Amino acid sequence: MKIRKFLVGLAFSVIAATSLASSGLEGRPAPDFALKSSSGQNLRLSEHRGEVVMVNFWATWCGPCRQEMPLLDELYSRYQRVGFSLLGVNIDDNSSKAMNMVSELGVSFPVLFDSRKEVSKLYEVEAMPVTVLIDREGTVRYVHHGYKPGYEEKYLDQIRSLLRE
Repeated sequence: MKIRKFLVGLAFSVIAATSLASSGLEGRPAPDFALKSSSGQNLRLSEHRGEVVMVNFWATWCGPCRQEMPLLDELYSRYQRVGFSLLGVNIDDNSSKAMNMVSELGVSFPVLFDSRKEVSKLYEVEAMPVTVLIDREGTVRYVHHGYKPGYEEKYLDQIRSLLRE
């Protein structure tokens, strides 16, 4: 009986990990969207065509998101002038919590609000954070689920590669 429970649990874990690892978006056109930003303006993804774009889905209750955001902001500050954009998409129901966290962390990249979770559904977001890298042509090239220290090095390599294309 214990072995059976173990195998069922293992199978569930493998299925969950596989669904997170293969989003099905890579190589496909990035779904376009428009969301209200922290500046009060609506921002549309397609307005960034011709740039390398990182879309980072995050939430205030997500510890790894809090850890990752200052590192993403460094990438944004460093590469913005050479054609890199970063759009942080917050999925909290309450945008004031998100604004408090952005202020606390000193994040300078645009933050957008997806309180109805419509955009996160388009991007198959099932866990936090999810980071999507889109090339200059508007094609999803990389999708990263979760965050662990060191992922920013992988992001850096991928951003540099896409900027060189």
